[in-house]
Amino acid sequence: MATGLIHFPACSLCFKGEDPVPAYIGQRWRAQQRLEALQQLAVGQSSLQMPQVVYEDPEVDGRNRYKYFARSSKLPSASVPEAVADKKTETKPRVLSDARDSQVFGLMFRTLGTQTDYRDGEAQTDPYSPEYIVRSGSVPEILTLATLTWGRGLPAGQAEMEIIDRIREKRAWEAALPPMDSPSNVAKRLKMMEAMERKEWAYREEEIDKLQKVQMEVFKKLLQRREENQNEVNAMRLNNHWQNHQKAKEEKIRKIQHDCALMLRKLIAKRKNWMGKLERRDIIREYNDFSSQTYAPLSRIGFFPDRNSDYYAVKNYYLNTFAGLCELEKSVQPSVFPLKIKAPKPKCIITKTGYVKRSGRLEVVVAQVHQELLEKKNKAKEPKKPPPVCKKVESPVPKPPTLILEKTSIEEEEIDLAVICLQKLLRGRALQNMIFEGKERHLDLIQELRTTHALQEDGQLLLKAQKRMAQSLQRQRDSQMQQLSALERDLATVEGRALGNMLDFLSKELVRLQEEQKIHALLMLTERQRRMREAEESGRRQLEESRRQEEDELFRQAREGDCWDCGQFVRAASLWEGQMDGSCFSTDFGDG
Repeated sequence: MATGLIHFPACSLCFKGEDPVPAYIGQRWRAQQRLEALQQLAVGQSSLQMPQVVYEDPEVDGRNRYKYFARSSKLPSASVPEAVADKKTETKPRVLSDARDSQVFGLMFRTLGTQTDYRDGEAQTDPYSPEYIVRSGSVPEILTLATLTWGRGLPAGQAEMEIIDRIREKRAWEAALPPMDSPSNVAKRLKMMEAMERKEWAYREEEIDKLQKVQMEVFKKLLQRREENQNEVNAMRLNNHWQNHQKAKEEKIRKIQHDCALMLRKLIAKRKNWMGKLERRDIIREYNDFSSQTYAPLSRIGFFPDRNSDYYAVKNYYLNTFAGLCELEKSVQPSVFPLKIKAPKPKCIITKTGYVKRSGRLEVVVAQVHQELLEKKNKAKEPKKPPPVCKKVESPVPKPPTLILEKTSIEEEEIDLAVICLQKLLRGRALQNMIFEGKERHLDLIQELRTTHALQEDGQLLLKAQKRMAQSLQRQRDSQMQQLSALERDLATVEGRALGNMLDFLSKELVRLQEEQKIHALLMLTERQRRMREAEESGRRQLEESRRQEEDELFRQAREGDCWDCGQFVRAASLWEGQMDGSCFSTDFGDG
């Protein structure tokens, strides 16, 4: 029965203790045993090699000692809600009675803070992984990812998925390799391995290209940042240089103005005493003149009668500032100050551009002349006064002699007109310079007036519209410049590629022609040497043939005849001397 009484609450909230991990799975964290199991499994599998984990020394007694001492944070004492009961894990009457007592009288024990020996940074933050048992003779694919940990490859992204796919393809390829039991299978295996090696090299080249592109982008960003920083530094230097020049210019102008005022005072003092007569001081005249130095002494002579005059000046925010005037005007009711402004009617016709036509000006002049004529006509004639008894007759003033203007020549008139035109130009330029100097001198006041008027709503809207227009034009110009720069960059790339290919082809052709010329020269040289060797060999062969014939002839003659006479010997010797150049032969003759 739901009531509003304290010991019979309308509702109650109970927390049910649930464990998401099933009961048949152990909840003990045995990281060391799992690590040893993985290491034993990875001994026979090259793909399951795990890097050795080297834990850093925590230095509990050293520099990290302060990390292991922390004061428990005291929670603020808050009253327990009446409709909330303790955790119910049993259904005994004693538990229900304790819960009711706690609802009525409050909890007897409260946990305000817990002090532990470990820090939050040392607690396990990796996702929970249950225990597993590997069947004998099987290698699960999930164990190949044991090297990936949370934060270092997990959760898997695009790159990790590509690596996993490549590992699967490599395993399938290894399983599809033919055995090395025949020469054909060996050749086929070599071809497949070469194809896989080429594929691996192509993949590595793609990875290198990607890394180079990323490095190039990083280098571009660094170069752009360096250029921006350099531009900022240059702009700051130029600004400082310009400010220094402005300060020097203002100081120089101030000095020139001071010297000018000093010289003017000196000239005024000299002009007062231009006759060379010394004037004595007239005290009565000075006291009678309230603008004299008796009442208002000059500060440049070292006398300051009122130093703190600004202290007594009334400074009102609502009267001295434009924002204050606007607030004051808003606070006052409109009926107090009825503002009626009537624009004066123009005396003549004004065009849309604000100019007055020549016909309008002539109409105004004609109307003024007509009005003057009417006033003169309607003016009453004054009565003539009677002449006095004695009237002095004044003699007329003698007229000055009539000037006679000599007629000048045409060349002199042209010179005079040119001089007059030049004088007009110089006066106009001098007037423009004076106006420009005045504008530059009072540029701050002009800018202040412009900003004051721009605070109005119409001025603000106009400024915003102009700003938006300028920004749109700037964005359009930037986009056009970017398009032009991209087009120029593409054209330069295409031109550079074509020019590089052409120069590469020409350089290769030049190298080929040079190599051909070298080879041709070597061929000619070798041919010449071959011919010379052939000629020498043929000469030696002929000499050897002739020598062999002579020796054969001598041997034949020696066998046919036992002795020779002196005449035959002389003829043979002369014959040998003619055929052999400087060769000497010796012959032994036997007795008998």
